[in-house]
Amino acid sequence: MVANEKKYVVTEQQLAHLGEGAVAYMRQMDVTELQGAFPAVSEMMDIKPGTKLWAVFGANGDPILLADARAAALAGVLQNDLQPVSLH
Repeated sequence: MVANEKKYVVTEQQLAHLGEGAVAYMRQMDVTELQGAFPAVSEMMDIKPGTKLWAVFGANGDPILLADARAAALAGVLQNDLQPVSLH
């Protein structure tokens, strides 16, 4: 470490809130993968297994929205003034 170099410590709590309200993560997922994050998917919708949907999550991992097309998910992210980031 250089003499004048500062060392920053980020707590787990701070890391959990990093990007909150500013970043949204987009990911295409199979409907069966979504049931944990979006329980209403299986209860309210009749969607065939194998169907791919676009999920949008907040920086903290909270689910925000589902869309049937990437463009619709992106539009939802941008309408909420969030920076989109793709997850693979």
